[in-house]
This record gives sequence, C-alpha cells and structure tokens, in this order.
Amino acid sequence: MNPAEPVRLATFDQHRSLLFSIAYRMLGTVSDAEDMLQETFIRWQGSSEQDIRNPRAFLVTIITRLCLKHLQSSRVKRELYVGQWLPEPLLTEDANDPLGVLRVDESLSMALLVLLERLTPPERAVFILREVFEFAYADIAGALGQTEENCRQLLHRAREHVGTMRRRFDTSKQQHRMLVETFIKATRSGDMEALLALLSRDVTLHSDGGGIARALPNTVEGSTNVARALVLGMAHYVPRDVVFRPAFLNGDPGIISYLNDRPYSAVVLDVRNDVIQNVFVITNPDKLRHFAAQPRP
Repeated sequence: MNPAEPVRLATFDQHRSLLFSIAYRMLGTVSDAEDMLQETFIRWQGSSEQDIRNPRAFLVTIITRLCLKHLQSSRVKRELYVGQWLPEPLLTEDANDPLGVLRVDESLSMALLVLLERLTPPERAVFILREVFEFAYADIAGALGQTEENCRQLLHRAREHVGTMRRRFDTSKQQHRMLVETFIKATRSGDMEALLALLSRDVTLHSDGGGIARALPNTVEGSTNVARALVLGMAHYVPRDVVFRPAFLNGDPGIISYLNDRPYSAVVLDVRNDVIQNVFVITNPDKLRHFAAQPRP
C-alpha cells in the first residue's frame, strides 16, 4: 500500500458530506450524486501531490466539474422525460444521519430543487456554491474555470430565476407529524373539508411517475382541484393494502408508502405559514430505489 493512501482516504472522508451535499443539489438525484462522489474519489487518489495546494478546494473543483459535465449530458434526457421531472426525494431524519453531517436547509427543499431546474448548469453551480455554501468568488471561479466577474453575472441571472435563499421558519417536528397524519387521514377517507383546511388557496400539486406510474396529472393548481385530485388518486389508483409512514424528506414533512414491504411512493409537503404550498408526489420506482424496505415496528 502506498503510504499516502491512508492520508488521502482520511482527507476525502473529512470532506465527503460537503461533496455529497454539493452533488445532490447540483444533480437532484441520490444515485448520480453517489456516482460523482465515487468518481471524485478515484480522481483524488490518482492525483499528484504537486496538483494539490488546498485539498478542500481541489475536491470541490473535481466534483463541481463532474456534475457540470453530467448535467450537460443529461439535459436532453430530462427534456425528453415523460411528464414532469422531479428530484429524487432524500430521507432527512436523525436516525439516517446520526452524526448530523447532512446539511438540511432551504437549499435541500424539493421546492427549491425544482426551481433550480430552470437554471443553466453554470448558473446552478454558482448559485449552490455561493448562496448555499458561501464559497468565495475566487474559489468558485477556479472550480468553474471562469472569471470572478463572469461568476457574479451568473449568480445575478440565477437569482432572477430563483430568488435568494429564504430562511425556514422553525416548526416543531411534532406539529409536522400532526399535519402529515391529518393529511393521510383526510386523503384516505376522502374528507375534502379537512384536506382543504391544510392547503393554501394557490397550492400546486406536482407528480412524477416518469411515464411508468402516472396515477396523477403532472401539475394541478388551486386548493379545490388539488384536494379533488388527491382524493380521486387515492380512491382509484392506490392499492388498499398500501402502508403509509410519516417521514422527513428533504427537510420537509413527508410520507413514504409501501406495498408488499417495498417503497411505492413518496410525498413531500412544502409547508409555508402553516399551510401546504406545494405537494410533490413521486411514484417513479426508479427514484425510490435508494429507500430501504418498510421498517418493522
């Protein structure tokens, strides 16, 4: 074994959570983020000491450029995607992250990740590195191979499409659990009145079945339309023996459903001012593979 390998491995592990956090926000998929992490490690192990002045900056540069290349190659696939493309939901619970290394903030929310899809790959990279992780413009310019002035312009254009980062309003997990339980009960029982009480008047329902499991329209707007779509979808498309488990997904209250112990769907609730502003329903089985089988009581 090369004497430098244990040191290289320890350094990589030190920055692993940062690298994954960047890659997931860049790509919106857990599987692709893990692939980029693996490729970054391979390139890190194969790099010469002369090339590494700052390990953190070096690793961030590698994974940023890999993500940019991947985004550019996958853009055509996403344009041809059947239905609305939504990010892969990420389980963000303490038991899943015992060391607290996963950074959970507004930038991890499904709502913002969907907005980031409007950006070009360079705009998305600059927005994430600057707005989320607060990297200096000089470091961002080095990672992207751009000038600092170009990076400032890219961030300006990104903010025009997305806005600036908003702080979450703290709501207790108990309140979120109660909201989720009420949402499940109202949807399953067809209680329109109870469901409408949870929804913002201008709520939007987003659904991603990937052309495989299209139980709901791609988007539905307005509280009455959304409530009706959820109730009808539950009544006509969801098997009766599906089991629902409240969860925290992308830092928001959510639901994972299971059929025969396997993940069947994921629902993320974007809650603003105590009402649901967006409902994201992911039924594409390819986007649920990273979830474990149904937990045993």
